Amino acid sequence: MSGLPAFSVRERWNGLPPWARWALALYLVGFLEGTGAHCLDLIRHGVHAYAFAPLPLQVLFVGLVVLDPLVVVLVGLVQAKGVPTASGVMVLDVTANWIADWPWLQEDPSWLLRPVGLLPITLFGLFVVATSTPLYRVMARPPRSALRA
Repeated sequence: MSGLPAFSVRERWNGLPPWARWALALYLVGFLEGTGAHCLDLIRHGVHAYAFAPLPLQVLFVGLVVLDPLVVVLVGLVQAKGVPTASGVMVLDVTANWIADWPWLQEDPSWLLRPVGLLPITLFGLFVVATSTPLYRVMARPPRSALRA
């Protein structure tokens, strides 16, 4: 243990500024949606759900069934390491989706504007990466309630 007192999850959530709680809530929603989408793909189509993509991307997309819920658990428990984990997962996910969707995007640029797919994944990924540094800094500090004690 690092010598710091242990705090309950509620204390850690309450110890964050409101903007950080909102950002983490959006992380939870986004990664839960990703978990559900990838699980549904695998339930419907099995391990070949992503056969349209190169093999390394197929492995990543299937692996997101583990990585997305891992982020949910870490963020839900207000663990600072959840933020860089979320950022890394989203960089990989967005990059893989752009690679996999590039042929369709070249053929039909309106592919980007679909309400489910590349655009929302990209926007969420940008949000996660843009908020990761300030969010990590505020989460790495002890809760405000501990500072008053």
